[in-house]
Amino acid sequence: MVDFRLRAAEVLKIEATAVAQLAQYLNDDFNLACQLIFASKGKTIVTGMGKSGHIGSKIAATLASTGTPAFFVHPGEASHGDLGMLSVDDVVIAISNSGETAEVLTIVPLIKRLGIKLISMTGNPASTLAKLADAHLCVKVEQEACPLGLAPTASTTATLAMGDAVAVALLEARGFSAEDFALSHPGGSLGRKLLLRLDDVMHRDEQVPVINQLASIKDALLEISKKGLGMTAVVDDSGALSGIFTDGDLRRILDQRFDIHSNSIAEVMTRNCITAHGQMLAAEALQIMQQKKINGLIIVDDNNQPVGAMNMHDLLRAGVL
Repeated sequence: MVDFRLRAAEVLKIEATAVAQLAQYLNDDFNLACQLIFASKGKTIVTGMGKSGHIGSKIAATLASTGTPAFFVHPGEASHGDLGMLSVDDVVIAISNSGETAEVLTIVPLIKRLGIKLISMTGNPASTLAKLADAHLCVKVEQEACPLGLAPTASTTATLAMGDAVAVALLEARGFSAEDFALSHPGGSLGRKLLLRLDDVMHRDEQVPVINQLASIKDALLEISKKGLGMTAVVDDSGALSGIFTDGDLRRILDQRFDIHSNSIAEVMTRNCITAHGQMLAAEALQIMQQKKINGLIIVDDNNQPVGAMNMHDLLRAGVL
């Protein structure tokens, strides 16, 4: 009976070796390929047949999400009209492990006639496709993980890794940031973390806990209990923030001789408290709260008047935490 784990370990070893050996192929052609894409005023079109096509589709998606406009075109469809998607400012990445895939080679003369730069990714530097390309990225592997040596396994893994190498190199060259990435992934968790602002998650208007600094500690406790955020903003007669009083502050004064009925909240509040503004990214607010070990923030306007409040639970509900 086959030892599944042992066989799986052998596959992973073969594929890891294939990827590790790609470093030897990072030559001048790799630099040229990246330069061609970086300098292009159009899009990067990726094409490939069969398994190479599936890998090509993933490479195109990775490029597109990291700052390089790209899409995949099936070579069979390309020769039946889809070549009309190409323009002279584009760059084509053609993938074929053998470098002799008929469907891919069929469209190469048309690509050349349009004056479009061609980058090939093959496992055979002496192949027709490699020789016709302006830049060739070698993805040659010593062996496939398939014991029959037939199913593309290590070769497709190596091709995917080389595509990632190109995408990341271009990402850095473009100065592509995490915020840029989030803009192309607004529906994902990263998009929520990097695009969501406090204005989108904070409590506002009547939900904001606020008490005058002349009010008693008892009044502050009632406001905290009523609003349910574990804190209250403390303001002066003009409505400007004077401080904050939290559940933590309450615990700290329990062993002191304060009368909650007669002592004012100004006597026990935290002054010079940390605040935020509505346009601050929720992810930035989270970082501040974690660094300062606090559970909530008062959001103020340009006049230092409280306009909102939020805590860790709000960030958790918003998917930021």
